[in-house]
Amino acid sequence: MAHKHGHGRERIQFANAEDKQEFTKYPTKAGRRSLSRSISQSSTDSYSSAASYTDSSDDETSPRDKAQVNTHGSSDFCVKNIKQAEFGRREIEIAEQDMSALISLRKRAQGEKPLAGAKIVGCTHITAQTAVLIETLVALGAQCRWTACNIYSTQNEVAAALAETGVPVFAWKGESEDDFWWCIDRCVNTEGWQANMILDDGGDLTHWVYKKYPSVFKKVRGIVEESVTGVHRLYQLSKAGKLCVPAMNVNDSVTKQKFDNLYCCRESILDGLKRTTDIMFGGKQVVVCGYGEVGKGCCTALKALGAIVCITEIDPICALQACMDGFRVVKLSEVIRQMDVVITCTGNKNVVTREQLDRMKNGCIVCNMGHSNTEIDVASLRSPELTWERVRSQVDHIIWPDGKRVVLLAEGRLLNLSCSTVPTFVLSITATTQALALIELFNAPEGRYKQDVYLLPKKMDEYVASLHLPNFDAHLTELSDEQAKYMGLNKNGPFKPNYYRY
Repeated sequence: MAHKHGHGRERIQFANAEDKQEFTKYPTKAGRRSLSRSISQSSTDSYSSAASYTDSSDDETSPRDKAQVNTHGSSDFCVKNIKQAEFGRREIEIAEQDMSALISLRKRAQGEKPLAGAKIVGCTHITAQTAVLIETLVALGAQCRWTACNIYSTQNEVAAALAETGVPVFAWKGESEDDFWWCIDRCVNTEGWQANMILDDGGDLTHWVYKKYPSVFKKVRGIVEESVTGVHRLYQLSKAGKLCVPAMNVNDSVTKQKFDNLYCCRESILDGLKRTTDIMFGGKQVVVCGYGEVGKGCCTALKALGAIVCITEIDPICALQACMDGFRVVKLSEVIRQMDVVITCTGNKNVVTREQLDRMKNGCIVCNMGHSNTEIDVASLRSPELTWERVRSQVDHIIWPDGKRVVLLAEGRLLNLSCSTVPTFVLSITATTQALALIELFNAPEGRYKQDVYLLPKKMDEYVASLHLPNFDAHLTELSDEQAKYMGLNKNGPFKPNYYRY
């Protein structure tokens, strides 16, 4: 991964000045044996979630303190380094290869510009894949301002490429909590521009607009939300009667749930663990907390590599599914002493408590695949008797007074987005769903959507799926008139009732 642009050490060494320092300070300490590890670690992928070319935490200047302008003379953005735009553009072009559905949506709708007049403020992970979505929205006529929903998952060079094309982006990798909210605020609060659509992942942006800019919130035509956590927050607002705009719950649309949550996690859980710890899975004792779509995906992958997996669950239906899939369902406190790896994916808080962390065995790896960083009680580990040791980017050893170590990944934040990448194709499905939800809400006639949370119409789910079938050269069978009548269906779908589970 590190040798993406060039073959030898020399090229890497000069990726930028900070990297050069990084590079030169390692091998002397590390000695010959781990030289290859040091080179790859200390050069390009050192602080990066994905194949980031450029990133170094040696550069202490906060992007907020830098004056940067893009080549068009605009300074309405805040990224790590605008000069990385060219690298980012290449990343985006690679992502476009595997996101053909979004590109075909662009081609189909470019003429009629269904988002002309839409002013979308977005808060998502800023990666090459999201950039393809953002540029699709712009091609369909929207004006966008964007920020990151996770302080670690931004690909700096992609943010730079977007800022270069004129999309105001406020995000960089490794923001502080204060930076995070500052960026959100800069997106919303700007002279002469008022958002009329919100695209959110996790609900932080929605929350901020609702609290700080109620007048903007009231005028928004619709909110599209894609995470379990964010949707939960929307339903809470709705219950309390405070949701004064229609919202689209994209998370529970089939194309998101079944694909992003299940198939994507099935591939990215191993990727994140391997890149950070080089762990061998055969025979390892692993506990996965939560057997929803994410849990199911993780377990499928771990089981296939020979790990011994058990599950914790609160829901009897999911627990029964786990039993049928051949997993033991246990309480965390019963098995915590034996576990080699603990993975949370519940969307809840304090799933792994300090008391359980205290009982873990030496070398246990702890990580989170759920959206929020509340699942593992990380705050309780920042206490004077424990020593934190940064081993490499996104990997901390927490050392107890008796010398026991627990390996914490990404400080309890999203493992796959913080420590590795997510398969592009799956994000194409999610992003296409989001684009269609925005188009639907923005163009809906007065009164179609009340002030409530809606699921994406089934017809759209099917349309998203059909846009992706050409990738596999898949050919759908068509119903005959007689068959359609017998089933009571329209030939063109929707083919399933809303309650169908897939």
